[in-house]
Amino acid sequence: MSWVRGYDRDWIRHDLLAGAALVGMLIPAGMAYAQAASLPPAAGLYATIVPLLVYAALGPSRILILGPDSALAPMIAAAVLPLAGAGSPRAIALAGLLAVFIGVYLLLAALFRLGALTGLLSGPIRLGYLGGIALTVAANQLPTLLGISAPGDIPWERLAVVVGVVADRGVNVVAFLLGLGSLVLIAAPRVLRWKVPGALFAVVGSMLAVWLAALTDRVAVVGRLPQGLPLPQLAGITLPDALGLLAPAAGIALMVFADTSVLSQSLASREGLSVSGTREMAALGAANFATGLFGGFPVSVSSSRTPVAIDAGGRTQLTGVVAALLVAVFMAAVPGLTVYLPTATLAAVVIGAAFALVDPRAITRLWRMSRGESLLMFATFAGVTTIGVLQGIVIAVALSLLDFIRQAWNPYRAELGDRPDVPGYHDLSRHPEAQRVPGLILARFDAPLFFANGPVFAAFIRGLVEAEKRAVTHVVVAAEPLTGIDTTALDEVVLLDDWLDAHGIELVFAELKGPVKDKLLQFGTVERFGPDHFYPTVSAAVRDLRREDDGGSRR
Repeated sequence: MSWVRGYDRDWIRHDLLAGAALVGMLIPAGMAYAQAASLPPAAGLYATIVPLLVYAALGPSRILILGPDSALAPMIAAAVLPLAGAGSPRAIALAGLLAVFIGVYLLLAALFRLGALTGLLSGPIRLGYLGGIALTVAANQLPTLLGISAPGDIPWERLAVVVGVVADRGVNVVAFLLGLGSLVLIAAPRVLRWKVPGALFAVVGSMLAVWLAALTDRVAVVGRLPQGLPLPQLAGITLPDALGLLAPAAGIALMVFADTSVLSQSLASREGLSVSGTREMAALGAANFATGLFGGFPVSVSSSRTPVAIDAGGRTQLTGVVAALLVAVFMAAVPGLTVYLPTATLAAVVIGAAFALVDPRAITRLWRMSRGESLLMFATFAGVTTIGVLQGIVIAVALSLLDFIRQAWNPYRAELGDRPDVPGYHDLSRHPEAQRVPGLILARFDAPLFFANGPVFAAFIRGLVEAEKRAVTHVVVAAEPLTGIDTTALDEVVLLDDWLDAHGIELVFAELKGPVKDKLLQFGTVERFGPDHFYPTVSAAVRDLRREDDGGSRR
């Protein structure tokens, strides 16, 4: 509980008030995201109480609100529903085990300091993924908003069924009006820039409408919540069930930490602080493990509730502790209040959160900056919305890796020349006024050498030599960007050296990093690439080789 050290007594009032204000959003959001995950609403409140308390004890961030998340809901449903019916005790147990597995993955990743794995999801990939999740969430909740039943595993299929059902039988007008009114109440504070969450207005307003108009027989309602605090609910799970959740848990764990680390680091940087990614991963893993044991399901940081806590004046994790305790009091003392809460309102809360996942400005900016990365974004979006949510995680990671390989396979490369008025050697394509060094070809290849780009590197050097009409004695590789080399790429370098030697040209390296040079020697190329083939700088290589060409000797 690092936030306790140096705690200022003047903060207590702010944390208490912020925690009380936060409850108005935690309760409807928790129930709504549980519904979106095809779980009972009470599970969403369990998944709110436990993580907040655990993170307050272990989390490194000054203030961060954990809990159910709209982006995780379809992933949880996709992992659990093939094994159990929606809302059943078995589904609750499986969702809890899923959270336990995610917690174990995150704790192990923290133990081995694997936080960098979140880098597998690039910005464009995340934009496309979140856009696909938003459509999936909205499509899944649309039938509930309309008061109809419309099955379907993927968004387009479900939307087609919705259109067919509406055309055939119409909608539940009362449920639709309640849901539509809830959407308006959710959106209004955002438009008017009010700090009070719109979900609170939607929940209170719809409950009053159902109670005053006696609509419980005309619309589906949440009903009375079970009274009491979170308890273990992992009974009835078989070994095949557990094995079936291992792979989905790994993908969800990656997304959970990626989302949490981004928000955590962003908030810390605003205050000029830094947060340990390893500690963040460990705390997040412990929170998921604990909530899985006590009737909850996988959780992440909330990008909507955390700002609410901060705007309400929250100073430390005591805000989350207060909010968790008040939610527990609600479940223990007045669980019957939800008997008038329409499920259409919860669907509206989820749909409103889904819209918040989409960042139109970022999408527009990406399209203007890079059409290639925009195509990756659209490909990820298409994968999530046509193949499935969990498969979309695999697609997102695979596309990120393929994009990295594409860039490393075909990196920027340049021939360098001398500008007398500027120190160093410069790209001739960007500085046409630069002059080639007599007798030398200076080349730069901006990527580590590996099996895929070794032939590209060799072809690049051969192309420079074949296009050169001057007499050339040496090819100098400006090797600072060559941060690595594998055996396949080395074979290509050896073949290139043989080809150059046949043309009376010697291959040398400047600014090659020590570990890469060690690999060259380790791979048995000591006789081929001796000490006279390596120079500390390009300038030193040019100076020495020019002296040699002028009849002098190498130093």
